[in-house]
Amino acid sequence: MPILESDYKSTFGFRNGFVSTVYSGLIRNVDGVIQERERITLSDGDFLDLDWSFDGRKTDRLVIILHGLEGNAQRPYMTGTAKIFNTNGYDAVCVNFRGCSGEPNLKYRSYHSGASDDLVDVIQHVINTKNYQKLHLKGFSLGANVILKYLGEGNEIPSEIKSSVAVSAPCYLKGSAYELHTAKNKLYAIRFKKHLIERLKIKQLQHPDKISITEINSINTLIDFDHVYTSRAHGFLDAFDYYEQCSSLQFLPKIKTPTLIINALNDSFLSPECYPVKEAKNNSNLFLEMPRFGGHVGFKDKKNVYYNEKRALEFCGLHD
Repeated sequence: MPILESDYKSTFGFRNGFVSTVYSGLIRNVDGVIQERERITLSDGDFLDLDWSFDGRKTDRLVIILHGLEGNAQRPYMTGTAKIFNTNGYDAVCVNFRGCSGEPNLKYRSYHSGASDDLVDVIQHVINTKNYQKLHLKGFSLGANVILKYLGEGNEIPSEIKSSVAVSAPCYLKGSAYELHTAKNKLYAIRFKKHLIERLKIKQLQHPDKISITEINSINTLIDFDHVYTSRAHGFLDAFDYYEQCSSLQFLPKIKTPTLIINALNDSFLSPECYPVKEAKNNSNLFLEMPRFGGHVGFKDKKNVYYNEKRALEFCGLHD
């Protein structure tokens, strides 16, 4: 499809990508979303926690929402999306990836940018146990890459899935990994590494035969983390094999579900390859919108309703 012109007009003071990213991730507050937790068993015996919120009326429409690296179902970008959909005729389920719901998962593996097998399980659970006829997917950052990979890697996509929206999608993981290690992103990298190491130390206590404290202490960068843990725990040769196999960029040409990608041009996490212009132009099901501003999972707008939330509602409504 032709590249979409963006209508996003950043509010004053939020044209700076850093400000937009930090405010939206750490300062924004969303109230009025009441969630009910459901625990499901995955194909390998592990569990995921799903946090549901409802329209309040009987509806056959549901949005499934996936968070980013070290996120969870209570992050404001998740509850903000749930809220706008709940008030417009949709139920919402915010997925906590393995180990992200406040309780360590059982297995040594956890979640990663290509963990589409867990998304398959979530979708199948919804179809098998609920009465929704129209399912829509929305993912942020890591979760966006998971959705894009799922849609294009050859899975049998259920007819109930009508559309998807990917926000701040790191379509080329190696490029994004290197961007996160640049000076402009140093504070983000330090924060991510701190949380990942804390989680890995808990996992080491659960599975002392799988990884040692010495190995954990050898981790100095996020790429190191993917070398030492992510790749080994999930069957990849090393971090770069993981990035290569799981980058959604290679799967975009095969997406047949109407899909909107919203990647801001001032997103400091994304490398040039993460703006898939060629892929969008050559796939009638793929829509690419590149607002000038927005940062990473930012897009602050008026009345605490964010631009990506309004666009997702609009896009999904067109494909019900």
